[in-house]
Parts: sequence; C-alpha cells; structure tokens
Amino acid sequence: MNHRLLLLAAASVLALAACKPQAPAEPVAPAAPAEPAAPVVTDSAPAAAPAEAPFDTKGFAGVFSGTLPCADCPGIDTTLTLNRDGTYALHGAYQGKPGNGFDGDGTWTAEENGQRIRLDPNSKSEQDQLFAIATQDQLDALDGEGKAIDTQVPHSLSRSGPPAK
Repeated sequence: MNHRLLLLAAASVLALAACKPQAPAEPVAPAAPAEPAAPVVTDSAPAAAPAEAPFDTKGFAGVFSGTLPCADCPGIDTTLTLNRDGTYALHGAYQGKPGNGFDGDGTWTAEENGQRIRLDPNSKSEQDQLFAIATQDQLDALDGEGKAIDTQVPHSLSRSGPPAK
C-alpha cells in the first residue's frame, strides 16, 4: 500500500507541475545596428574578375577517329578531321558492309564555351551533328538534341593526329 501512495503522490506532483503556468520570458532587446567597417585601402589596383578565355579552335583542330554505333552493323569506323580554318571532313565505313561508306564536309564551330562542337554539313539534306568535348583528345557523339547518348556501346572519337590544313 505504501508503494501505491508514493506512486499516487509522485503522479500528483508531476500533474501539478505540468499545469503550472510558466513565467513570461524577458523580452529580448533588439540588437544594435552594426557599425560599417572602415574601407580597406590597398596599394594595388583592384583585381578584375577573370574573363573566360575564348575557345581556341585552331589549337583544338585535329584528326579524331574511332568506331561509332550502327543500327544494322557492328559499327561505323569514323574519321573526323577538324581543320584550323573551321572546315571539317568526315569519312565513315560500315563494318561488315564492304563498299558501303560515306563522306561529308562542312564547317565546325565550338559551342557552350568550348563544351561541344557542331558539324554543319555543306549538304543541307544532312542534319547537323553534335559532339561533346570530353577531353582535349576525345569527342563523344551526342544525340540530335545535344544530349548524351545513354548506351554502353562506345561512341567516342579519339585524337589520332594533327589537322591537314
């Protein structure tokens, strides 16, 4: 019985303590406005924000080769020559299909601050082709909208030499 009375007393004390109104908190005084810091005087001229260097098309030009995916053959052996004058030559040969290949030419330009290149064919019946510049020595084929191709099949061209002109 002593245990019950002790338990009942403890519960009553807790109940009363929970119902007791809390004392109002003291209002917080607003912080004093900070005094402006004195300007720092330097002897040198202020540094300008670094400007983005333009993409060096002449320095990037070169010959890139590799095998691109093919819908109805093992792959397309591809050689892309990006010339310093902004022109390109493209040659492709379908693997397993002797005598079937293609050649194309046109102009190339760097886009998106040197993140990708666009091949604009001289033949207007052909669509532009886009390649991401993965590294200075590797181009990755992109889809028609400029998005990465989601595939496990290799779709890169690697630098294999300097441009012809």
